[in-house]
Amino acid sequence: MRQNKYGNIRQNGYASKKEYQKSQELILLKKAGEIFDWQSQAKIELRGENKTRVCNYFCDFLVIHNNGMKEYIEIKSKATKTSIWRLKWKLANDKFQKEIKKGKIKLTIEE
Repeated sequence: MRQNKYGNIRQNGYASKKEYQKSQELILLKKAGEIFDWQSQAKIELRGENKTRVCNYFCDFLVIHNNGMKEYIEIKSKATKTSIWRLKWKLANDKFQKEIKKGKIKLTIEE
């Protein structure tokens, strides 16, 4: 198997063993009815102040809870917390600021 640029070996289509384990956890939570749904590699379109698209950010997981709250989850290690990732994470926080305050959206980093 080939390692990615951070030294991780892909696991069943996921970028790391931790991401694969999280996907298995989410499958079980959905089967148990504890979450409504989930998806991997959720696309977040990041726009500038004048509403033009700056870039796309692909978050590791999007979990839709039974109460309708959306939780974006990033699986990160020290090596994958790059300056570009930090910038995109800040832009995502800025984009969802109103929804975060209302409790409609949550951004989570798991290490």
